[in-house]
Amino acid sequence: MTKRTKRAILWSVVGVFVAIAALAAYYVTSIYNQVEDFQKTGEESPFYKVTPTETKIPEPPKWEGTERVNILLMGVDARGLDKGEVPRSDTMLVASLDPVAKQIHLFSIMRDTYTKIPEHGSDRINAAITYGPNTAMSAVSELLGIPIQYYVYTDFQGFIELVDAVGGVDFYVEKDMRYTSKADNHEYDINLKEGQQHLDGNTALQYVRFRHDAMSDFTRTERQRNFLKAVAEKLKTTTSIMKLPSILEKINPYIDTNLTVNDMWKLATVGYDSSMASSEQIPPMELLEEKRVGGAQVLGVRDEDKLKEYVQEVFEKALQPAVDETAPDDETDSDSESDTADTNRSNGSSSSAN
Repeated sequence: MTKRTKRAILWSVVGVFVAIAALAAYYVTSIYNQVEDFQKTGEESPFYKVTPTETKIPEPPKWEGTERVNILLMGVDARGLDKGEVPRSDTMLVASLDPVAKQIHLFSIMRDTYTKIPEHGSDRINAAITYGPNTAMSAVSELLGIPIQYYVYTDFQGFIELVDAVGGVDFYVEKDMRYTSKADNHEYDINLKEGQQHLDGNTALQYVRFRHDAMSDFTRTERQRNFLKAVAEKLKTTTSIMKLPSILEKINPYIDTNLTVNDMWKLATVGYDSSMASSEQIPPMELLEEKRVGGAQVLGVRDEDKLKEYVQEVFEKALQPAVDETAPDDETDSDSESDTADTNRSNGSSSSAN
């Protein structure tokens, strides 16, 4: 091999590495720029017309890799509203990440839950966001008894864009879902068939919004948690990771959060390595009571202290080692075998004696 050939090979290898480095730099920079824009300010913020309140929220923890982090996820339907109008939240979930146990707990809050709204008396909890994200975080924190450090707010158009950006989600629809509304010019109609199918953004939104059955919001919140887990798994795929800059670009206009870029990098790392430990409805059925307030039907909490205890029990239960359910059976079988052997020996002795 001549020196010229060696030199050509060397420069080719260097060129490949330079190209890879440039691509990696572009990839990281693109992600950083999109994530940085998630924090909206001024008129870009969906809350720029909301009057600030005195409501205080816990300072986000200094990341040491050991603190549980709780994030309030809120989805609203702002279709047909003017800019600056904040609708009641259609969906409220809390994602709780334990970086040590590498567990994620998901709590979906019934939107008609009647509770205290800091500085605004009592109301359905879905009204909290209309007073701003700090009020919403504080209300949920008081209800669950855990600090809510972060929020992520999105319009349902952002949900549609996210599902479409990851290429849709393969999902099993558990039953036929049909709803039509002339009042809305059929814009929000729902028409899904039972069975395994590929849901795009629009059909996915139909699925998570459907509540026109006997169980109404009870089954809807469960569907939302299950579908969110499916989306999370899709985001972990190699294809989605490679498309991350374009995914973030598409959902960026519809996202607002108090998470910094640094926060997101750290939490994304934890989330990627974590597993879903539980998925719960709040309030749970045993603590829920239907009642009327001012002539309106709402969902009350029988005992708020027990609700807070319930949340802690969910965390503690997930940390307990799995019980070996076969152990008692093995012991029983062993004892039975021992008793049988003793009986056989006894019978054998009697036979000999005879």
